Amino acid sequence: MKIGIGIGDIAGVPADIDGIIAQAKQAEADGFKSGWFANIFGMDAIIAATICARETSTIELGTAVVPTYPRHPVAIAQQALTANAAAKGRFTLGIGLSHQIVIETMLGMSFAKPYSHMKEYLGVLAPLIRTGNTSFQGEEYKVTAGVSVPGGNPCQILVAALAPKMLALTGAEADGTITWMTGLQTIRDHTVPRIREGASKAGRPEPRVVVALPVAVTKDVDKARASATQQFAIYGTLPSYRAMLDREGAGGPGDVVIAGDASAVGEQLSRLAEVGTTDFLAIPFAVDGDADAVARTRAFLIETIARG
Repeated sequence: MKIGIGIGDIAGVPADIDGIIAQAKQAEADGFKSGWFANIFGMDAIIAATICARETSTIELGTAVVPTYPRHPVAIAQQALTANAAAKGRFTLGIGLSHQIVIETMLGMSFAKPYSHMKEYLGVLAPLIRTGNTSFQGEEYKVTAGVSVPGGNPCQILVAALAPKMLALTGAEADGTITWMTGLQTIRDHTVPRIREGASKAGRPEPRVVVALPVAVTKDVDKARASATQQFAIYGTLPSYRAMLDREGAGGPGDVVIAGDASAVGEQLSRLAEVGTTDFLAIPFAVDGDADAVARTRAFLIETIARG
């Protein structure tokens, strides 16, 4: 299992352009296999990854994730291929639906058919990324177009898939998934088998499973879980993440974070790898009363990577 790390706002501290460049360069120097950029209401993730690509040379840079609704699939194909050209093949495009409250309430767009939207979106996007051309006639998208970006070789497409049908679609059409707020049992019993089945039925290679979770190396696990519950409270209210927490039997985000001393965190990471996680996306978080938690967690992850 490869270990990557989030780049951007860390433990609630905002990062500007110079800050994310510094983070990406440090992540590469520290041996992290990948660096991931969220795309919420701040910095554009694809642009951020592209900028950091010009300042690094080996680390994979990806988006986790870019919402599909606000961007036409032809436009995002151009952006992704351009980013991959800048990264010389190290860029990975992570996309997702976002949430009804964002798409409908904030953006004024319909969220009525999320599965159909993603199926059609991939029907346009995947051929453009892989071949440079697409001809698709659907209900939402009717597209005949081509893109040609010098140096823009095909990049991987990962989908933030959580529900059963979306996992099956992702296995069949994309290169893997990125999860968030999804615990070990759910990864083992739901995510991995469903996405692998989708890929197998479509004759696709075994998919990547990128598991993103908050992580803290600390002696006070109870305080860590309480801190996470407060910091990540919003994710316990959004329906898609709430469904994953319910599958896990978790009361809230604090119940699925990875926390404990170095030995306990190492064991939890090993169990994730055993159930089919291909990449762990670490999000170190601050723990009340433990000022060194973020630095200690990062040092542990670096040591774990070095041990192989």
